[in-house]
Formats: sequence, structure tokens, C-alpha cells
Amino acid sequence: MGRQGWDTGSARWRLIALLGVVTAVAVLAVALLGAPPGRTPDIRGTTPDGDKVHGTPATPPARTDPDVGWGFTHTQFSADEGGAVATARVAGLLSGTGMPQNQHIMGWGAGNPEPVPGHYDFEDMDRRVDFVRRTHGTPVVTLCCSPDWMKGGKAGADRTDWSRSALETAPTPDHYKDFAALAATVARRYPDVRHFVVWNEFKGFWNDAEDRWDYEGYTRLYNLVYAALKRVDPRIMVGGPYLVMDSVDPRQPHASTSLHGPWGALDQRVLDAFDYWNRHKAGADFVVVDGSSYTKDDALRPDEFAATDKFTAVGAWVRQRTRGLPLWWAEYYVEPADGDDDRKGWTEDHRVAVQAAGMIALVKGGASSGFYWNPENEQGTSCPGCLWTPTGTPGGGGALPMYDLVSRFAKEFPPGTAYRTVPGAKDDASDVRVLATDRTALVVNTLNRSISAEVDGRRVDLKPYGVRWIGR
Repeated sequence: MGRQGWDTGSARWRLIALLGVVTAVAVLAVALLGAPPGRTPDIRGTTPDGDKVHGTPATPPARTDPDVGWGFTHTQFSADEGGAVATARVAGLLSGTGMPQNQHIMGWGAGNPEPVPGHYDFEDMDRRVDFVRRTHGTPVVTLCCSPDWMKGGKAGADRTDWSRSALETAPTPDHYKDFAALAATVARRYPDVRHFVVWNEFKGFWNDAEDRWDYEGYTRLYNLVYAALKRVDPRIMVGGPYLVMDSVDPRQPHASTSLHGPWGALDQRVLDAFDYWNRHKAGADFVVVDGSSYTKDDALRPDEFAATDKFTAVGAWVRQRTRGLPLWWAEYYVEPADGDDDRKGWTEDHRVAVQAAGMIALVKGGASSGFYWNPENEQGTSCPGCLWTPTGTPGGGGALPMYDLVSRFAKEFPPGTAYRTVPGAKDDASDVRVLATDRTALVVNTLNRSISAEVDGRRVDLKPYGVRWIGR
């Protein structure tokens, strides 16, 4: 600016002082009078450096990959809360694994992140993200669900409707940009989170009039969120569409004639939705789906182990259409739930064996990352399918068989693993599922009886529904 510019220190500092007074007055006015209408950011919870707003320091990784490996999703109850000894016990289990941990921004343990436009409440998210940091996991955030005022409800933390129908309602189109702005706020608050999944299972995106998914609406929301996140940091990795890959009886309406097998047929409306998103997406760093090995009417075709072949078929279909984008399974289920959405019908050995077979099928379909939906209880000693005993109970936080499987799977089969075919299987090996590398093999007995089989040139004895790791 030459001689007319700020070439004297005294003038510069007088301006800074004046701006400081103005800022202080503005902050005081907001505190006393409330924020003005619109999306004025809430100033609470910030610090000058911006990376230590809570918990442990948040240092973005120097290198980011679209794959994160095999981990789990935190649900309503998790190890961020409970008795100090129990939560520390889980933290100790996880600290040496580096497993990715997924958390939603609203629901499943997180409160309403923006109860009033421009005013944020990240207390629950902070606690969960800090737990992931403390245990040295890779944090993943699923951008679902949305504050009430974005979907036709009323603003205010005390007015949040937590019913299932309300939680599963999508933002209205006039609030898609608001949701994208919220996503950007989340990304700025947690700079070490490099992987974001957009929405969950197309919740609220159903077109009743046409009896199909509202894939146009979801894709518009996805593209706005994608652009908003990339503006925060181009290195952020974004994925979708998180569709439920529902399968049906091949005789049912909407059964696909191109993607089917002994496990059933995919619902063609799901495939149509996926194809639309894939053609019209602004971009994607990885692709996300979820689903169960059983059909929508809870049929396991032809049995619980053979049904897992669906994961392989769906994975191959997705990978072929997305030209090799990394494939994530945000959720994967092998055991039909009861009316209360609980899974209590199998013994834990049976459950772990089918789960292991399912994870093998996911890998064979090209998946390199997946998240076990951890059905954790708040208290008690019985927790079917959980990763650890409830931390709200004295003595809780102990590893359960499902944790042993998922954590070992994550360790032995990280992204980029080279798999090999196991030669020379004999005897009962037709009833055995195997996933192998040059270093180790996971062997699963699919029968409810003891068997002996030759696997990879060695004799392996397996108990009923036995799961074994063998090294070379």
C-alpha cells in the first residue's frame, strides 16, 4: 500500500486493539442476547489454536488412505462411559490394535449436534472421538442423522424427537445445504477425522408415490456434503451411498434377474438406486454398502453359512461398477434378529463361526474395510454378539469371543493384504471355510460337530463351529 499503508507499528497495533474491543463487545452481546437468526456459529468450545477444543490433541495424519481396515461401530452404549476400571480395561484391549472406530453424529450414543441453527452441542461426540483418540484407533464419522429443524421438526435441545421414525427422517430438500454446512462444522472440529460416510441406509429417502428409493434426493444431499467436506480439506475421504443391499425370494416382485444365487436375489430397486448414485455422484474416495446374508423375510438360503456367499456376489457386483474403488461394508449381519432387534438365537460359538464365514465372504467379494455393529448393553453380564462385557457393570470391559475374532481379523488382514488359495484340502474340508495369506490362515468349521480336515498340508482338528488361526 506504499506510504498510505500500515507502515508504522503504532498504527497497526491501535487497529488491532480497536478490533479486539469490538470483538469482545460482540462476544458479550451474543452471550447476553443470544445469537442472531440464521447460521451464526456458536463460539462455545473453541480455542485459539483450534485443535485442542477438547480431550487429547487432534493432529491430522500426514498421510491418508481411502481404506481403514476392519473395525467396529459404536452404538448407544459403549466404553466411553461406565466404571473407570471397566472402561480402562476396554481401552487397554483396543490400544494395541489400531482398529478403526465409527461414530454417527446424531443417535447411537450422540446427542443432537445442532439443536438450534448455528448453536452446537458436541459433548457426546467429543467424548466418543476422544475415546477413539485415547485408544489410538482410526476415527471414522458417519454423517447421520439430522437435527429436527432440518426435517420439519422444532428447534431446541429439549424438543429433540428421539423416536425411531423421527431419527430415520431425512432432511427436507430446503435444508440439504444446512446439513452440508453441519458436516463441514464437524470436519473442522475433528481435524484428525479423515474418513466420512454420508448418511445411513438411505434413511428417509423413500419415494412412496413411485415405490422406489429417492435416489435423486440422496445423491443431491451427498454431492453437497462431498463438496463441503472437500472445501474444508481436500485430503478428507468421502464415501457413500451406504445402501442396504436387501435380498428377497427370487419369486418376489422386484427380484433382480441379474444378481442372484442360492442365497436369493437382490432387490432390483436397490441396484437401481446404486447405479443412479454411481453415475451422478460428484466423486467418491471409497464406496459404502451394508446388508445381511439373509433375505428381507429372514430366510437363510440355503443355510446360515452358504447364505454368506451373498456378500461375495454383492461385493463383486459393486466393485465392477465402481472401477475398483475401495469397498467398505458399514454393517454386515449373518443372524436374523428377533422382534426387539436382538440376536439371541445362537450359541456364541455358532455366532462367531458364521460371523467368521461372513467376513471371509466379504473379503472374497473385494472388501477391504468393514465395521462390526457392536450391540453393546449398558449393564449386565450377558451380551450376545458383543465385543466386550458391559462397562456399566462392575468387572465389565472384558473381551468376548466376538472381539477376539474381529480384532485378530483386523490384525491379520489389513488393507492391501495378498490372499492365496489353499491347496490340497481333504476329508471334511468341504465343510470348512478358509482365508489365507503367506503368513496365516483363518479356518472355520461350518458343522455342529467335531471334524478333522487337512488344510494347507496340515491336519486340523476343529470342535463344533470351531474357529482356528494357524500359522505357516
